[in-house]
Amino acid sequence: MDMTDAITDNAARSRYELDVDGRIVFANYRRNGSILHIPYVEAPPSLRGTGAAGRLMRGVMETARAEGLKVVPICSYASAWIRRHREYHDLLE
Repeated sequence: MDMTDAITDNAARSRYELDVDGRIVFANYRRNGSILHIPYVEAPPSLRGTGAAGRLMRGVMETARAEGLKVVPICSYASAWIRRHREYHDLLE
């Protein structure tokens, strides 16, 4: 895991993004007070299976922790990822 992965908050599009060699993996979000809903995570086909979406999710969870947010994973990918990463279970709403 490369800890230099910097996710960016594209507030105009309400999504967190991770740029991998010019290809964007993103997680749509909706904020409701201190609750962060994640309805959708998408990786371009060329990045699927590379771990890019997992790196994005880790960045989203670290951002949520730093900002004191609770997370509600709505999409199946985000739910499954969080289930597999117990270190983030304290962030679940």
